[in-house]
Amino acid sequence: MDWNAYGDICRKRGALAKQVFACMTSPAKDGPPAPELLAAHLAYQQKLEARGELFLAGPLSNASGTEMSGAGLIIYAATDLAAARALAEADPMHQAGQRSFTLQAWRLNEGAPIAGLQLSKRSFDL
Repeated sequence: MDWNAYGDICRKRGALAKQVFACMTSPAKDGPPAPELLAAHLAYQQKLEARGELFLAGPLSNASGTEMSGAGLIIYAATDLAAARALAEADPMHQAGQRSFTLQAWRLNEGAPIAGLQLSKRSFDL
């Protein structure tokens, strides 16, 4: 089914059907990134959050949920797939080749996100 047509169907049944973009990022090199690279990545994420282009982001565990996997999930609030790809490509982790990524559109239909929550700042404004 056409993605935009599906969005119309979702909205007609009362869902929000907000489109965001899921970026699955995974290690492309062995070992942890250099501390400077991690700092640059986190600063980039905070910049996107402040501009309203980062919806959610964080690391993923291994399959058992007991250890860091080096992978992560980033949800971009972008106008389209090309804009989301530009955001992902500009991430210092991806530019340095430390991580690779895949990107897909994601339609938000169900759930209750919390307005005013800024995770990187440990902030919650009502």
